[in-house]
Amino acid sequence: MQRKIYDYADGDEVNLFMVIKAADVRVAKNGNKYIAFTFSDPSGDITAKYWDAQPDEISRFQPGKVVLVTGKRDVYQGKPQIKLHHLRLTTANEPHDPAAFIPAAPCSQEQLEGEINQYVKAITNPTWQRIVEFMLRQFHDAFFTYPAAKTNHHAFLGGLAYHTVSILRLAEAVGEQYPDVRRDLLYAGAILHDLGKTVELTGPVATQYTVAGNLLGHIVLIDERIVETCAALGIDQYSEDALLLRHMVIAHHGLLEYGSPERPALLEAEILHHLDDLDATIQMVNGALSQTEQGQFSARIFGLDNRRFYRPQQDATPDGK
Repeated sequence: MQRKIYDYADGDEVNLFMVIKAADVRVAKNGNKYIAFTFSDPSGDITAKYWDAQPDEISRFQPGKVVLVTGKRDVYQGKPQIKLHHLRLTTANEPHDPAAFIPAAPCSQEQLEGEINQYVKAITNPTWQRIVEFMLRQFHDAFFTYPAAKTNHHAFLGGLAYHTVSILRLAEAVGEQYPDVRRDLLYAGAILHDLGKTVELTGPVATQYTVAGNLLGHIVLIDERIVETCAALGIDQYSEDALLLRHMVIAHHGLLEYGSPERPALLEAEILHHLDDLDATIQMVNGALSQTEQGQFSARIFGLDNRRFYRPQQDATPDGK
């Protein structure tokens, strides 16, 4: 079995197949162009710089291409990177399917789909259930394969559905602790809150933002789709049921400066915002710690104010002790 990038220690020579996740062309101080790469394999992402890049190399090494990377694993400003010795595209006789090099959710699509369907059945309000069922059918394939983000949290194959399931599990626990919470509204909002990522992003391989994603963002995009769904189902988009569900989506980032058109004005919307933030935070920290030696601090996490997190000498056991 081929070694993966995080099977290597700092200072090790690297010779492995990876997919190009990002390839940003930049200009060095000497005026020459270079490519700032992000490579990916099932163990995670790592960066590298390709100096003095020529025009044919810039056109050849594009996101989504599988390459053979030769170099040395290194650390720069506390973050792992590869010091490149050589880079080439793979041949027809070598691994060349980009999907084989993308980190994936820790459970299958069938498991995720089965669990989400159980929560859909638990939505007792007929308006919310009809809207959720209609939109899940409409975006089914993308919902169960797309990442939840380009970088940071759940940026892997199936990450969007996995993130959604995680929030639904948390929502169920909150509902058990606080009986006054409308669980079906919380479930419906959780399922739809990031569904706009299927329009905002290009897909799981070499994920980029679409034009609509850059200009509008996933919150606006999914609210538009809810309105379209209401029209298709003969539901008044300004009925209280529709407005409550739309509010769950547009308020889930919590603050105006974080992209929400409105701050939460429902208890369930406030809960969804915090559960969304909690799950994303845990995923980011766990992802960084999984690439950190015991007794060491992680690389800085951009999405968490560039903080570093410590991995104790002894990891937690499955029962949390």
